[in-house]
Amino acid sequence: MSRDARWKALLELLVERGRLDVEEAAARLAVSAATIRRDFDQLAEQQMLVRTRGGAVVHGVSYELPLRYKTARRASEKQRIARAVAELVAPGEAVGLTGGTTTTEVARALAVRGDLASGSPALTVVTNALNIANELAVRPQFKIVVTGGVARPQSYELIGPLADGVLGQIRLDVAVLGVVAFDVTHGAAAHDEAEAAINRLLCERAERVVVAADSSKLGQRAFARICPAHLVDTLVTDAAADPETVRRFEEAGLRVVTV
Repeated sequence: MSRDARWKALLELLVERGRLDVEEAAARLAVSAATIRRDFDQLAEQQMLVRTRGGAVVHGVSYELPLRYKTARRASEKQRIARAVAELVAPGEAVGLTGGTTTTEVARALAVRGDLASGSPALTVVTNALNIANELAVRPQFKIVVTGGVARPQSYELIGPLADGVLGQIRLDVAVLGVVAFDVTHGAAAHDEAEAAINRLLCERAERVVVAADSSKLGQRAFARICPAHLVDTLVTDAAADPETVRRFEEAGLRVVTV
């Protein structure tokens, strides 16, 4: 197992459990305790975990795994969700994409749609995510608009008041939200309040709002609310979503698509 794969596995275990000891991690990853101690020390130097006697705990109360380490989590579900979301977009529309692993997959699904292979433009994509802009910029048929702002390293998203000037001057047909939590009562949410504020502006500029969220995000709460559930038109999630949770969203007026 490479170091990067090991680090990703360690961070995912920490997210799930909150605390991890050296011997347990060594057994799970089939490596020596000395290797795990070294990994913990190096991750602690990057402030991605807090070293403890005999192990490690997550960094801070509201821990967020950086995007580069989240990519492989629920990958097949996210790809199915992304394809379904991409089908909700019509040629020539203006689409807002927030940052996140699922919305990154949405961008990739849009990029390979045959009916979007040409046009002037085939789509206008407005995003505050640097990685999404980078991937789509090579598609000459797409017009890419980046909001501006200060880069947030955990999610590659641009945040802050610099984005307000751009978002205040545009209109979107659809905004696609990647979220860390989505609940009927508490709405769509993110870990970071500045990130949530930009995502909220994208929603306000859109005719319709789509939340792209795997089933692990449903019924959950997070620190910073993006928008209430009633402002969302469509939720696209995976087939593992709890039927009762799906029913509650539908009763709140949302169209729910499971894939």
